[in-house]
Amino acid sequence: MYAIVDIAGQQFKVEKDQTIFVHRLANNEGDNVKFDNVLLIDNNGTVKVGAPTVSGASVSAKVLSHLKGDKVIVFKKKRRKGYQKSNGHRQQFSKIVIEGINA
Repeated sequence: MYAIVDIAGQQFKVEKDQTIFVHRLANNEGDNVKFDNVLLIDNNGTVKVGAPTVSGASVSAKVLSHLKGDKVIVFKKKRRKGYQKSNGHRQQFSKIVIEGINA
């Protein structure tokens, strides 16, 4: 059984006991989270497709930790002008584990 769910503006294919990294959530570590934007559910070949979401379906998860991703370097340069600019960024992520899919 799997579901396609919208979490923090991105779509993920999730299964029970799966660990995924999503954009930073406002919940604390150890909190339980419920996602109601379920777009599709497949239960052993029986597929329910939402328009736009499946009514009554939800995905429950638990926030394990908050962490930062790898550093991304942004470097801008214009040739023959002496212009160089360097900038860096580290994206904030939350590590969650899927506890169940409720159809």
